[in-house]
Amino acid sequence: MPQPLSSGDPGILRWKKASASYANGDCVEVASLPDGRVGIRDSKNPAGPVLEFSVSEWRAFLSGAASHEFDLI
Repeated sequence: MPQPLSSGDPGILRWKKASASYANGDCVEVASLPDGRVGIRDSKNPAGPVLEFSVSEWRAFLSGAASHEFDLI
C-alpha cells in the first residue's frame, strides 16, 4: 500500500521523468529514496505529496504495466 514520503526531503532526490511524457506535463516522476524504497510524484506539483513503494511493489507494478494488465481500452 502506498505510504506518504517519510524517508527524505523530496527536493534533494534525483527525480526521473519518462522521455515519452506529454508536452503538457501530464506525467509522473520516480526517484530512489534513501531507504531503498521508490518515490512517485506528480511532475506538475513537485512540492506536493510523494507516494512511497517498496522495491517489490514497484517491480510488480512495472511487470503489470509491461504485460498490459492496466490497459483501459
